[in-house]
Amino acid sequence: MLFNSYSFLLLYLPITALVFFRLGTRSSKLAALWLAAASLFFYGYWNAAYVGLLLLSIIFNYGIGFALARECDLGNVQRKNVILAIGVTADLTLLGYYKYANFFLTTANALFSTDWSLQNILLPLGISFFTFTQIAFLVDTWSGKAREYNFIHYLLFVTYFPHLIAGPVLHHKEMMPQFARRETYRPSWENFAVGLTIFSIGLFKKAVLADGISPYANDAFAQANATQSMDFLAAWGGALAYTAQLYFDFSGYSDMAIGLSRLFGIVLPLNFNSPYKATSISDFWRCWHMTLSRFLRDYLYIPLGGDRKGRFRRQVNLMTTMLLGGLWHGASWNFVLWGGLHGLYLVINHAWRLAREHVFSSGAAPGRAERLAGWGITFFAVVVAWVFFRATTLPGALNMLKGMFGMQGISLPAAFVPMLGGAAERLSNLGIEFTLGGGKQFLLTWAWDLALLSIALFLPNTQQIMYRYRPGLDFCPGENARALEWKPSGVWACVVALIAAAGVLSLSQASEFLYYQF
Repeated sequence: MLFNSYSFLLLYLPITALVFFRLGTRSSKLAALWLAAASLFFYGYWNAAYVGLLLLSIIFNYGIGFALARECDLGNVQRKNVILAIGVTADLTLLGYYKYANFFLTTANALFSTDWSLQNILLPLGISFFTFTQIAFLVDTWSGKAREYNFIHYLLFVTYFPHLIAGPVLHHKEMMPQFARRETYRPSWENFAVGLTIFSIGLFKKAVLADGISPYANDAFAQANATQSMDFLAAWGGALAYTAQLYFDFSGYSDMAIGLSRLFGIVLPLNFNSPYKATSISDFWRCWHMTLSRFLRDYLYIPLGGDRKGRFRRQVNLMTTMLLGGLWHGASWNFVLWGGLHGLYLVINHAWRLAREHVFSSGAAPGRAERLAGWGITFFAVVVAWVFFRATTLPGALNMLKGMFGMQGISLPAAFVPMLGGAAERLSNLGIEFTLGGGKQFLLTWAWDLALLSIALFLPNTQQIMYRYRPGLDFCPGENARALEWKPSGVWACVVALIAAAGVLSLSQASEFLYYQF
């Protein structure tokens, strides 16, 4: 079931919320059980066969967590280490089988000229997210930061439908105190108003903006994957279209998840904080998919040694973390290359910061020119890496990059010649060709690119607009947008109604969220 579907908006959500709050007036335990059951139905709507797999994973990890908590109380370090190893190994084995078995077999067949095969394995929806969520719970229990003896609360923690399919990746300690509050099970007009506003913004991002630009990204990458020649402007038009599509698709999902959760009185952590405004690749990863970045830092980079074992080891740890982060996104060498590129970017960024400290005093803040240059380099690097993320084949990615680096020429539609006047001849003398056809596609692609990237770069993000009403667990109150400050007023009610209507009217051809494939 999709958030951006009529069945969800008109049936599932109203029924789930109504029964939840009716039960909440009598018993918070019953209300929590209902919400967990409704979440399982939400998951099973996609493929009921995998509900059993999800429940098996939950029961197993709950049992491992229970055993870890008991060993922590007894102070038996060796036994709790063994139990943690069993739990994490089992989780990664499950994830590895469903997500990576065919990938590794295909790679082995190519390397060793063998013909091993498995049956076609259907990837369970959201398996990466609910696996990482539970691994984080086990590690936190092992370290004494968390424990859970209430199975209903644990079931709800993992299956909670706003985050189950595509995140955010949650910490046990973030959610359990909220599930335990009596106020959570009581309807709140403020929560309804804030939640519906955030949800409507997210729906608009997905249904109007991301789905609106997706045909232009899809056409460009289909051409690249077919190894058709891509000139400079066509390649950049397609790459920027996907850059905008991915941002508004996943940012829209995250807003919708936060808004839906707020309807039920639960505040989720933020996942986006205007990452395309970042002036360094480190800043980008602090703002893009923030809960995954947090997970990779806390449960992979730091356990590997972080920056505690010297500069060289730090770079190795960064590269390892990003390579595995790329592989987490998908069973493809393109994703590994994407992760490797970002690892290389981070290594270069840390080297630059170290060199800068030698040239300038450590406390010298970067000036405007340096910040602008940092933004330009960061954005360029991110867009180049997205090509590997989106292309379905390595030759397709390389073909797109050839076009982006001007290796396949520059061309404009011939329809522009009358509008350019004498400039057309000068452009021809510079090597720019004018080709027949494609004028409408060219104009629409670049119009969408400029419009959406302007929104991402120059307008405040959702949490800045909603800053007075705690839009996320880790939101910094200092980040706000006073010019577009949301408040319960007639003007804002009309604005939200308009964007909600635009989103709903765009659902006739609802599409899946891009991160559902991960």
